[in-house]
Amino acid sequence: MRYAFVGLGHRAQMYIDALLGEWSDTGEIVALCDVNRTRLGYYLDRIGRDVPCFAPHEFDKMLELADAVVVATVDATHARYVVAALEAGKDVIVEKPLCTTAEDCAAIIEAAGRSTGRLIVTFNYRYSPRNSAVRRLIAGGAIGDVTSVHFEWVLDTIHGADYFRRWHRDKANSGGLLVHKSTHHFDLVNWWLADTARSVYARSALRFYGADNARARGLHDRPERALGALELGTDPYLLDISADPRLKRLYLDAEHEDGYIRDQDVFGEGVTIEDNMAVLVGYSRGATLSYSLNAHGPFEGYRVAVNGTAGRLELEVVERAWTPPQAAIDPTAADKAHAVGASERLVLHRHWSEPEEIAISSGSGGHGGGDALLLNDVFRGAGEDPLGRQAGHHAGVASVMIGVSANLSAATGTPVLLNDDGTRLAD
Repeated sequence: MRYAFVGLGHRAQMYIDALLGEWSDTGEIVALCDVNRTRLGYYLDRIGRDVPCFAPHEFDKMLELADAVVVATVDATHARYVVAALEAGKDVIVEKPLCTTAEDCAAIIEAAGRSTGRLIVTFNYRYSPRNSAVRRLIAGGAIGDVTSVHFEWVLDTIHGADYFRRWHRDKANSGGLLVHKSTHHFDLVNWWLADTARSVYARSALRFYGADNARARGLHDRPERALGALELGTDPYLLDISADPRLKRLYLDAEHEDGYIRDQDVFGEGVTIEDNMAVLVGYSRGATLSYSLNAHGPFEGYRVAVNGTAGRLELEVVERAWTPPQAAIDPTAADKAHAVGASERLVLHRHWSEPEEIAISSGSGGHGGGDALLLNDVFRGAGEDPLGRQAGHHAGVASVMIGVSANLSAATGTPVLLNDDGTRLAD
């Protein structure tokens, strides 16, 4: 397979390194596309040979060289590249979220329906062994028919704050965290239940980050960015991107070309996304989901409770038990693979039985070995997978539409209904 890449920020590296390493026998990198020549140069150095490079307006020309395209651009631009690649008959591998609007969802569904290419949305959380175990237990009837799900996700002031210093802080780019981040979580519930959303009601607010909240708490005279700030090194909300050679090359050294600032102050002006969100989802077969996301927690992790007619399943995950101030300042110190106090626990409560702790077998690498499983499915094919972990365009759209509906509901104060298996706003 001949692979082309569009969007060469931080996230593209996982796929490029895969094709340079363990999965090098599955295909070759034949073209790169980005708005920034400095970032192109970083990946050319990483690849170690000349590869044709293209600007975004040359994307159609680049498609002539490729069999498949990996899309890792700013979320709001995904649909443009996905639709163009599908219309050219190319396979598409796209980072979540698949897109950010109902209109883009409709365009992708139409393009996928007439394309000979396949589309994969890389929901790596499906492949995490703990989440796969939940799917296996529910599908096997361990708790009977599911009646309700409670899902709480907490982002800490390392990970959560980072969305408020980069392009995600503008909802026009990311769809807000209910689309960019929660797409992962909505997809997990859709996949666990093998069901689709029918109704969505939500409330959301910006309560912690942003200039207004900072002023209300007496935080005045904040720097516009971390670079050059007198408080850099002591203020845990100011990220030193010069401390990480990779971030420095990808962003700091590339600023002069496109003006993108990677280390904006999280308490600055221009934040239009929310940091506290609550969503109630009604599913087609009657189950309900109560979901919350907080982006300024003192720890990082999530809790899930799935209630059924025969019992209850509880999953508790701590990805980082607390946030050392130095880890927030220095990006090299925030590696979740070596997070302090990380733990996971899955417990099955059957009616009239003692609780049973379910063993979770984890592999090496990101997400308990899940990233490697995802990459294997992407580059070698899913094969026979009873869990159905590989996600196509329908799953991508169904997860995005819950986030889109939640944003709409929060803006209007009214519930939003979905049709066509959760892929379209009801008329």
